[in-house]
Amino acid sequence: MNTLLRQLPQVDALLGAAGMASLVSAYSRQEVAAALRAALEALRRDVKAGHLTQLPDFEADAFAESLAGTIDAARRPNLRPAINATGIIIHTNLGRARLAPEALAAVQAAGADHSNLELDLDTGRRGSRYAHVEHLICELTGAEAALVVNNCAAAVLLSLMATAQGRKVVASRGELIEIGGAFRLPDVIQQSGAILKEVGATNKTRVKDYEEAIDPETAVLLKSHTSNYQIVGFTHAPRREDLAALARASGTILMEDLGSGVLVDLSPYGLTDEPVVSAVLKSGVDIVMFSGDKLLGGPQCGIIAGRADIIRHLKTHPFCRAVRIDKLSLAALEATLRLYRAPHDPFRSVPVLRAIVQPLEAVRARAGRLAAALTASGLDDVTIVPSEAFVGGGSLPQRHLKSYAVSVVLPHQTPDALAAALRKARPPVIGMIREGRFVMDVRTLTDDEVTCVVGAFAGLRSR
Repeated sequence: MNTLLRQLPQVDALLGAAGMASLVSAYSRQEVAAALRAALEALRRDVKAGHLTQLPDFEADAFAESLAGTIDAARRPNLRPAINATGIIIHTNLGRARLAPEALAAVQAAGADHSNLELDLDTGRRGSRYAHVEHLICELTGAEAALVVNNCAAAVLLSLMATAQGRKVVASRGELIEIGGAFRLPDVIQQSGAILKEVGATNKTRVKDYEEAIDPETAVLLKSHTSNYQIVGFTHAPRREDLAALARASGTILMEDLGSGVLVDLSPYGLTDEPVVSAVLKSGVDIVMFSGDKLLGGPQCGIIAGRADIIRHLKTHPFCRAVRIDKLSLAALEATLRLYRAPHDPFRSVPVLRAIVQPLEAVRARAGRLAAALTASGLDDVTIVPSEAFVGGGSLPQRHLKSYAVSVVLPHQTPDALAAALRKARPPVIGMIREGRFVMDVRTLTDDEVTCVVGAFAGLRSR
């Protein structure tokens, strides 16, 4: 072992070898040196572990090719497309909403050229970036005015900072939600500079609880839609209309954090627990905040819609600039919002909605195509099984969607090993493990991705 360790060359010596010149020319000296260090360290570990009795030929083409492979792998983008076969349509870890082609084209156009982001083309003076989408949001929600920031948490924080800093915010204990990444609404309220006044109980809160908590220091009645959980059983929550009447009578603002936020009625598809933004505003809520990359089906952003005087105040607050939406997200949002207007049908045009409402027969047919293609490629143990898909993204937590999945077992390979190998495919295939089998729910696959999945399995056998 010591002899082999002493035979390991120095990085500088290898860099000076004739075989490395082409690599340095094709890449860079720094990249080749880093790849050499990694290769030598791996060899050193293998020697010490007793796994290696002979060193490779450092002058051979095979060694140079292995270094080139290492460099190519390091050059691959960290953020890259993946195939979502989990059955979770709005998967936070996988980037949430899949954008429509129109939104992608708008991003390309906005990024490739200069634009009138903050230029009024009629007057030649500075314009507002929010004007590009405000009229669309108002049209689709019935709001008097609207503002867009970089995510929904920022929308809540800005709204509270601008309306309740140094004053009280009254909120139900049953609605003090925690969102992704362990961020909790009470912490957001505290960071806004407002003072939280909790009312009611976890399972029951009444209008009277809000009314008794209001004093001259109260600025906001805050309602939060529990989009990522439900409290069931012995429960009660005030109607929005009643809270709106109380807010008007007390001179306070009724504000609601909808979380997901949906612009169209999903109840015809059996999904009745997600309030439509326009209905929430119509009930008397002064301003609502909701996400752009969940049920709306657009880019990450936080949308604030409601009373014009409040929105105008938010636009002039210093924190608004710190959380403003960028031009690429703005372009994607505008294009997505336009898909909700005629002649478009959002249930056909917006990928998130299309995946939610696609008929079960279509899902079953896609599972059949995938299973048949995998079987034709040489896999023996492939079956189609009923499955349950989910909207995800903190939306409709107790509602599942009937679906179908393709279940696969490979001989001499555990499901965990298969899942790990498929995560390294190009593109990665992300599925699930159920009852000792690797399972792919096809509700979250497109027809084109079926071919990619088959290619990923073929790549495993060629290694």
